[in-house]
Amino acid sequence: MEGYRRLKHNWTIPRAWDIEVYRKRCKFGYETARKVVTAMEPAAVTEIVKQAGLRGRGGAGFPTGVKWGFVPKDAEKPTYLINNADEGEPGTFKDRYIMELDPHQMIEGMIIAAFALQAPQAYIYIRGELGLAARRVQAAIDQAYEAGFLGKGIFGTDYSLDMIVHRGAGAYVCGEETGLISSVEGKRGNPRLKPPFPAVVGAFGAPTIVNNTETLTSIPFILEHGVEAYREHGTEKSPGTKLFTVSGHVEKPGVYELPLGFPLKELLYDVCGGIRGGRKLKAVIPGGSSAPVLTAEEAERTHLDYESLMEVGSMLGSGGVIVMDDTTDMVWALKNLTHFYAHESCGQCTPCREGTRWMDDIVRRFHENRAAEGDIERLLDICDSMSGTTICALSDAAVFPVKSFLTKFREEFEQRIQRGTGG
Repeated sequence: MEGYRRLKHNWTIPRAWDIEVYRKRCKFGYETARKVVTAMEPAAVTEIVKQAGLRGRGGAGFPTGVKWGFVPKDAEKPTYLINNADEGEPGTFKDRYIMELDPHQMIEGMIIAAFALQAPQAYIYIRGELGLAARRVQAAIDQAYEAGFLGKGIFGTDYSLDMIVHRGAGAYVCGEETGLISSVEGKRGNPRLKPPFPAVVGAFGAPTIVNNTETLTSIPFILEHGVEAYREHGTEKSPGTKLFTVSGHVEKPGVYELPLGFPLKELLYDVCGGIRGGRKLKAVIPGGSSAPVLTAEEAERTHLDYESLMEVGSMLGSGGVIVMDDTTDMVWALKNLTHFYAHESCGQCTPCREGTRWMDDIVRRFHENRAAEGDIERLLDICDSMSGTTICALSDAAVFPVKSFLTKFREEFEQRIQRGTGG
């Protein structure tokens, strides 16, 4: 997999988080950012990112260059850039590794993105639990200031950029961009209605672009090597490489960089060494906990890109691949997921506040063999009432696993009803 290293190429270099090591031994070394800021026009940077087809790596997969283009050209207020490093999706741990092992490449990508947006200020919103990542990032920012890569007149130009670390407090809902913006402003992290979208009215009422950590870390390669080199791997609609975090019942879990469109079966059996202990595959969640679960047959015939996973009724999401072998109790697995979403709902929207807790209670009844006839249909009815009825997507994120587990592994839930009713 070494040929695919565009995001991980510095991870094996000792102390790559130190600026002297990054400048002397690592890829880019701030020279790409220097060339961009001193020799390019902001609009040209945006156009290159747009042509490269880089899609957001936080879950939605929206084209990054297109998103940048939504910022009004005649805005009266300054534009802000926010790096969404909240990473609260269960099964996902790629951004943490970027910040801990190679924070300077991420910062370099942010400098390029901020220059394209002509943003005078950029924030890095880091999940509260990621203590080492926050310390490494702050130390790297301090070093970049000392080197003249941040602050007033960076790289000897008239462009100035300040970068600020903002620590979150572990709220999953703050991974949603408007909830994150509320938190950055010092308010409770409640998501907001859209429109207006953040690119028009975001942080402090100003145009704001929120990009994922992996997205921003991908930018130096594109600006250094060009559109064709970036599109060399991946598919036409999903170009480039992506980080996949594999956890669960495989021999070699970890973070892997692969081209989009890579066969999921090859990831499981070739890259990760197969199912743990030689057991049979039962199910895979391909994109973090909110992605609909796949059966073994579906997983072994699909590919890791946005379009392929959509065709089998799931989604790429954040690339958090959760693997379950044939010993997995699917009722137990769903109980963990529904409890998570009930705990993380901010409570702002009634369908989500009440629905997640109701689902958690019913699934718990299944797990404790207390479920009654009609509980499966009751859960599906709750899902229908929650889908598309709330301000943010947390409600839908809770619905996807419930509907897919009940549909694809219904027999296990029916067995619990039989146990509870003595049937």
